[in-house]
Amino acid sequence: MKNSLLYCLAAGSLALSFFFERPANASAASRASVAPVAAEASLFPALMTEVTANDPALPGTTPAAEKPAPSPAELAASRDSLAYHYYAQTLGLHLSFDENKDLLRTVTDWIGTPYSYGSNSHRGTDCSGFVTRVFQEVYGITLQRSSRSMFGTTQRVAKAEMQTGDLVFFRRGHGPIYHVGIYLKNGKFAHSACNGGVMVSSLNQPYYHQNFYAAGRVPAVAAAAARAAEALMARAE
Repeated sequence: MKNSLLYCLAAGSLALSFFFERPANASAASRASVAPVAAEASLFPALMTEVTANDPALPGTTPAAEKPAPSPAELAASRDSLAYHYYAQTLGLHLSFDENKDLLRTVTDWIGTPYSYGSNSHRGTDCSGFVTRVFQEVYGITLQRSSRSMFGTTQRVAKAEMQTGDLVFFRRGHGPIYHVGIYLKNGKFAHSACNGGVMVSSLNQPYYHQNFYAAGRVPAVAAAAARAAEALMARAE
């Protein structure tokens, strides 16, 4: 009887402990499941603020500040910058971005044209033919057809004072002028060579350094350059 009573008391105690422990465990589980939801809920307003601020299509939102569209002047400056970078890379020059862009573009278009004596087309050209075509296309000036005739109609320029667009003349020893090119910059000039066609070479190369004779400036080009410089200074003021 005594043992039966002890068994009953033990069973009752076990039942009570089970009854009171389940809610505690259930409450803990409930808190564990609610915690992530609460955390997500706390993040949701911030997330929505970021999303809606950048999505003007959503109702009740304020779009973020948009970058203003570039002006026509800015677009033109960007295109000029890209063009100058291309010419600098193609012609192997260090440019200041204020050189005659038409001259650089025209010379670039002629690069690779094969040499052809007595011709002046993109299918083939000699040195004086190349120079006359470039000056006609860029400046609208008609030059004499031969390098010796060109030399006679240009103003002498010291080698240290050459500018983009000047002509450079070559001769062997005391012989006649036999070759002409267009000075670009950085000691480099464009010309049509009999061993490679239209290309850019350096006056520092031994062959051209040895046979360089003089530099000449076409008067009409010099006058146009002076007018362009004056206009640039006027705009700057």
